[in-house]
Amino acid sequence: MPNAAHHIPKEETALHKTPLWELHKSLGGKMVPFAGYDMPVQYDGMGVLKEHLHTRRHAGLFDVSHMGQAILTSVLTPKEDPGVALEKIVPSAMTGLAPEKQRYTLLLNEQGGIIDDLMVTRWDDKTLFLVVNAACKEKDFAYIRQKIGGEVKLEYLSDRALLALQGPEAEKVLSRLFPLAAAMKFMTSAKILYEGAELYISRSGYTGEDGFEISVPAAMAERFARQLLEHEEVRMIGLGARDSLRLEAGLCLYGHELDETITPIEANLKWVIQKHRRAHGGFCGAEKILKQLDDGPSKLRVGIRPEGKAPGANAPDSNSGRAAPVREGAEILSPDGKTIGVITSGGFGPSVGHPVAMGYVESAFAHEGAELQVMLRGQARPCTVAALPFIAANYKRD
Repeated sequence: MPNAAHHIPKEETALHKTPLWELHKSLGGKMVPFAGYDMPVQYDGMGVLKEHLHTRRHAGLFDVSHMGQAILTSVLTPKEDPGVALEKIVPSAMTGLAPEKQRYTLLLNEQGGIIDDLMVTRWDDKTLFLVVNAACKEKDFAYIRQKIGGEVKLEYLSDRALLALQGPEAEKVLSRLFPLAAAMKFMTSAKILYEGAELYISRSGYTGEDGFEISVPAAMAERFARQLLEHEEVRMIGLGARDSLRLEAGLCLYGHELDETITPIEANLKWVIQKHRRAHGGFCGAEKILKQLDDGPSKLRVGIRPEGKAPGANAPDSNSGRAAPVREGAEILSPDGKTIGVITSGGFGPSVGHPVAMGYVESAFAHEGAELQVMLRGQARPCTVAALPFIAANYKRD
């Protein structure tokens, strides 16, 4: 097991750098501040559009080392399942998670609001591996220690990098290095010894495509990334395409679709709550969340498809006949002009060829096909509630 820090240092004014920072610079990465880190938004020679389409057609390599990786074990007894304690602050079943399986879940406050979304992998009966969002990791780990710290030990893995290899050719590439990758299914994991180091691999991702996330020791991260980039199918991909890919896939971004005022039911994520957890509760905010399950919430996250051309002569798409993207914060209106919601993420979907967005609307308007309006440059433009995801998922399931 790698050495682990037991705390996360306070963020400084200077931006943090991931172990792949020098690689990004050498590849012409355009660096921007993101979640306290200096991260590539795109690379010279491709740009967001080409990077997006390359990932959909081949394989994109993403640096997600800024995210928080941690190990959760019990302190009550060496044989105790830490999932018992974790279930107090997440709505998903953790004790029923089988070894080498992974589950998406939500860290909840006492009001049922979402502190963060995270991935949990079971390594064995007494060990869970957590991956949380970069901007939330200090807050998340402090909350976990506050709420269940008497029952579990949380070890923050400060000395590891995290890479995501995504796209329809990801399996072909990774199985050249690790043949067992081809046998893995969506939301499963494995530990692999590679060049004397232990790698943690899961078959998951944030693009809607088949793919893998690979946790590697920081010291070997650049060397390993360059090995992947030697394969002709692989290109390095920045934050810009990562965002447009996840938006087409209908996946939430914390701080946009999710925050501490939004419940799992309002976020249209009720599927994270397994049947027996609905029956027995026992997690933060359960009373409110289970009531919303029975009665329905007042608002829901939905897909939005903007229609019509952009207003104004200076609009980028005004002469193309193509609908213009709407952005975060734009008001959503009912057909009679009443404000009924807000856009949380929006942009152009390169794979689908039209603008895509997500937002929250009053539940009465949340049905697919509902014809609404969205404010764009001071004018109300037509839009439609669309099914999520905008593009079919390409995961390799059982």
